[in-house]
Amino acid sequence: MSNWITWVLILCVTGLSAHSKDTTTILAIGDSITQGGKTFICYRQVLIPELRKRNLDFTFIGPNQDAVSAHAGYGGKNTRYLLSISKEVYSRYPADIVMIHSGHNSFSKDRSVPGIIHDTEAMIDNIREIKPDVIVLLAQVIPSSKLPKYSYIPELNQELSSLLVRLNTQWQSIILVNQAEAFHWKTDTVNDKVHPNASGAKKMAQKWIDALLPLLEKKDVNKTLKVTR
Repeated sequence: MSNWITWVLILCVTGLSAHSKDTTTILAIGDSITQGGKTFICYRQVLIPELRKRNLDFTFIGPNQDAVSAHAGYGGKNTRYLLSISKEVYSRYPADIVMIHSGHNSFSKDRSVPGIIHDTEAMIDNIREIKPDVIVLLAQVIPSSKLPKYSYIPELNQELSSLLVRLNTQWQSIILVNQAEAFHWKTDTVNDKVHPNASGAKKMAQKWIDALLPLLEKKDVNKTLKVTR
């Protein structure tokens, strides 16, 4: 077997993509809103082409792959599940930037917010333990009119803002991405009142772009951290 064939097989088995060490790697973690689906528009479908127009040196990595990019989106899963796989996933895909949009798939009747905040914090701790200089983009999640199931989302978004204050230190960076702002379920979701339509996906993508551009326009994400400290 030739060395070339051996290398290809290694890439297939490990799930790693070949990219330059100078390329900024990005891992998108979340539920179906990150994963995408046949009945709605995923923000990645808008985000990635827009970033590519700017000739930026980046790649999305992760355990799942679709026609758009790699990712770590899991339809129907909540933050507790994402926490349970976070060490394994991030150990395999230690991206420079991690985008987290998680908070759906729980129930108001269960008084879910404290648990979601706890699990989000623990997930970020797991990620930082593996790569202390990772930059985390933490999203306040998009609202939904699927009530009463998701009536907890406004409270959750307030608590995510408070979590940012606790976890954002001089040496470890978290950037809050307010995906709830200007997102309206009446105009920005499909019929299920949860997942984004074309308008909603465009709004989500723009929020991510606003957070990512200052990072991606630097050749070295770690250098960016040192400059902003």
